[in-house]
Amino acid sequence: MGKNCLICGFPIEPFLDLGPMPKANAFLSEEEFAGEIFFDLKAAFCPSCKMVQLLDQPARESMFHDGYPFLSGSSSHMASHFQSLARDVLEHFIPDPTAFVVEIGTNDGTLLKHFSEAGIRHLGIEPSAGVARAAQEHGVQVHSGFFDEALALHIVRDSGPADVFLAANVMCHISYLHSALEGIRILLKTKGVAIFEDPYLCDMLRQTSYDQIYDEHAFVFSLTSLQNALQPHGLRVIDVNPQQTHGGSMRYTVAREGEHVPSKGVEKLFAAEKKSGVADFSTYEKFRIRCGKSKKDLVRLLTDLKQKRKRVLGYGAASKSTTVLNFCGIGREFVEAICDSTPAKQGKFSPGAHLPIVPSRAFRAPYPDFALLFAWNHAKEILEKEKEFTAQGGKWIAYVPEVKILG
Repeated sequence: MGKNCLICGFPIEPFLDLGPMPKANAFLSEEEFAGEIFFDLKAAFCPSCKMVQLLDQPARESMFHDGYPFLSGSSSHMASHFQSLARDVLEHFIPDPTAFVVEIGTNDGTLLKHFSEAGIRHLGIEPSAGVARAAQEHGVQVHSGFFDEALALHIVRDSGPADVFLAANVMCHISYLHSALEGIRILLKTKGVAIFEDPYLCDMLRQTSYDQIYDEHAFVFSLTSLQNALQPHGLRVIDVNPQQTHGGSMRYTVAREGEHVPSKGVEKLFAAEKKSGVADFSTYEKFRIRCGKSKKDLVRLLTDLKQKRKRVLGYGAASKSTTVLNFCGIGREFVEAICDSTPAKQGKFSPGAHLPIVPSRAFRAPYPDFALLFAWNHAKEILEKEKEFTAQGGKWIAYVPEVKILG
């Protein structure tokens, strides 16, 4: 049975089948192996509204829950990034001290705490109760729940309309996007703005970073597809700013139609996307072929290292690693464990592939011969932190934008 586009209802077919896949952040114990749940991870392109999306996605409550293991503040790079974003918003979009800021996907409050510290009235929306408690410990006001049209009405009734709506790597997670966008329309003041950033489609295509596709990412936005989704809600993109986070993201500033003049950057990005072929199905067929080559090259390299009896450890049990491990069929015969600094993941096993997750200190006791860099979007931060590994002859394995050995 065919599927219809989540945005415009047009019939869609997959351009990429990544096979049976567990939830990306469902780290588990050995006792839970037998009951592990998989779904078919397939990405589709809508020829009508141009949106790239998953054909199927697990229930939101099963992905974002009390035990959600990701903390934004665990990365010093992300903490610095959010501090810079907060500074920019405070300088350009907060009209006076009585302003009201709403953020969805607040996580541990790494972004919103800067508004709390500045004395700005705010509200964070976070469905994962565990990380919501961490945000509260930072002095952030948090409502634990999912953002949609109904919640927006509730917020306006209780707290009034918002000057600024924020979301960092969150909007792409929301399969019921029209309800969330209508929520933004309801929530914003007439001159208010929504600022959100998500992994950018053109970066994914250019870098063959197919690991951006996993259960939580219902969509991979381009400016073209996002504007098509915004239009029915009387919203439009008024500014765009490329970001380095998450391996290539785009920050979109959105407002009510006719209330702000779009920047020249918006027009330039529309033109660049048209030239790059984001509206052409052939672009996605070529991407699929490159993904297949990346898989073959990585498995070939790991097979060679195994035959040479080299020790390989994974570095960073990121969500992206789940896609790579399961699509490529990489198990403990190739990679003995994954080192990660997140306490909630340590002592558990990776989804599907069941690689042990060990503390960061295990990386040095002793160093492996090779480290497979799953958290490649934090490569600069990681390589600086692990200079001693390289100094002692250790080498990094990268697979974005192509499979190669670093160092």
